[in-house]
Parts: sequence; C-alpha cells; structure tokens
Amino acid sequence: MQTTEFIWFNGKFVPWDDAKVHVLTHALHYASGTFEGLRFYQTDDGSSAIFRLVEHVDRLLYSAQALHMALPYSKQQICDAIVETVARNNITSGYLRPLVFYGYQKMGVNPIGNPVDMIIACWPWGAYHAAEELDVKVSQYIRLHPKSTVIDAKLSANYINCILPLLEIQGTHYHEVLLLDHDHYVSEGSSVNFFMVKNGVIYTPTLSNVLPGITRDFILILAKKLGYQVLETQITLAEVYAADEAFFSGTAGEITPIRSLDDKLINGGGAGPISLKLKAAYQDVVHGRDKTFSSYLTYVKLENQQHL
Repeated sequence: MQTTEFIWFNGKFVPWDDAKVHVLTHALHYASGTFEGLRFYQTDDGSSAIFRLVEHVDRLLYSAQALHMALPYSKQQICDAIVETVARNNITSGYLRPLVFYGYQKMGVNPIGNPVDMIIACWPWGAYHAAEELDVKVSQYIRLHPKSTVIDAKLSANYINCILPLLEIQGTHYHEVLLLDHDHYVSEGSSVNFFMVKNGVIYTPTLSNVLPGITRDFILILAKKLGYQVLETQITLAEVYAADEAFFSGTAGEITPIRSLDDKLINGGGAGPISLKLKAAYQDVVHGRDKTFSSYLTYVKLENQQHL
C-alpha cells in the first residue's frame, strides 16, 4: 500500500514507520477495538473534502461506548484531528482510518484496566473492489446473530464475520460474498451493504441484522431525491436471483454493481441504469459538484497539494 508521512497517535503526529504498539496490546489478542473508514476526495476547485465526517465520528463514539472505552478526546477534537491528518499529509484524495483500541498493560479477556489508545491514518486508495461489476457468492457463513454482539457498532471483533467469508472465495472467480442472516434473509456483503432493484423500486435489507452503513443511509436519501421509491424490507435469495439490478454500497467500495450471484447473471449481467445513475450522482456529491449536499462535505485546506 502507499503510505503517507504522518499518523496521528494519541494526540501527536508521528512518522508513519514509528506508529507502533507492543506485541501484548490487548486489541491484538482479543480484537478489543473499534474503527471507522472515511473517504476524502479532490473537488473540482482542487481542494479536498471529507464525506460525512460528523456521522462517522458519531458512530465511532457510539462503538467506543459499547466497549466501555473512556476516550480523552471530545467529538470536536476528533473531527479536528481527522481534518488535520489529511492536511498534514498533503494529499487531495484517499482513505482515512481512525482506530480506538485497548492497549498494553495487562492480559486477560476483560479489557478494563488497559489504556485506551487512538490512531488516525490516511493514505491514497483507489477502487476498493477488484472489478467494476462483481461476481458474488452466497457465503456458507451467516451474519453474526444480533444477540451475539452489538450489531450496529463497528467493532473490530465483528469483522471476523467478514474475513472468513472472503477467505472462503480466495482462488475462485468470485469478487465478493453475500451473507444471509439467521432467518435466511439477505443481510450484507463483507463490510458492504446490499441493494437490489425490481420494477423500478429499490430494495435494501432492514437494519435488524446489518451494519447501519453511513453510505447506505445516504443512498436512501439520494435515491429519494432522484425520484425513486426505496423500501427497507426482508429480502429472499429467490428475489435477488430475479432482480433487475443489484449493487453494494460502502465508504471504501462506494457504489459497485453486482453482475452475478452464484453464477446466475442479474438480468443478463452488467450494471443496470438505476445503479449507474446512483453511482454517477454519488460521485457528483462527494466531489462537490452537487451543491445540494454540500453540508455533507468537510473541506480541508492543504498547504502543498500532492495529486495522488
């Protein structure tokens, strides 16, 4: 991966290669951490803009609370630190990773008594998925049961539920996976939310057993602005196989059409017109071209812009 110059680490900027933790860090052994992923984009006037910064920080704080973490930083301080991380590294577009985790002091599953550490890193990152249209496989693994974890928090430990399905398709022609929930309804992909289109109506699973994605939430807003009906409902595999279009959404993955599911082409294969319209409209928003949603962008002043 491409690196940048600085990482914000517990309130100070340190060189990328010096941002280190002890091998007995609690989160390294027990995944006692929470994180966010944010994208920032170069806008047409050359400045950088972070998409939905406040919403991401709100979720980070909610997730930290779920782990009983006492953060020594306010919401505004975290927002400011994220903005400064982009500014210090002088890049116009890329990805941001704030991470809060239990650090090194004592071992044992119970994390209380360990320090709470926090980092913020950013780096250039292009397309998340390996293809513009995805071949998807239904995973043998189901989405974590909502009573087995805090389902709406972005906890590091929850992501084993993404790692195992992705390992399942390594060495195959599939690009992504689709997880069902414990009731056999469609849930989500590996860290991406699912949408389908049928007869001009957009459908997405309810929040009962998916991560409430911040990009997912915005697509609901954007689709309604474009005049589409959007329904949050339980979706069966049979309905996906018969869909006119399907796509995934996520901060890293943005909007990515699904070409096939279990080798069954979605409406003959290829991205559908509604998926492509949403994808184009989304890009207009995050690049600052659609002023309707300018309040969702946090602009960053860079001293020496590097176009990476």
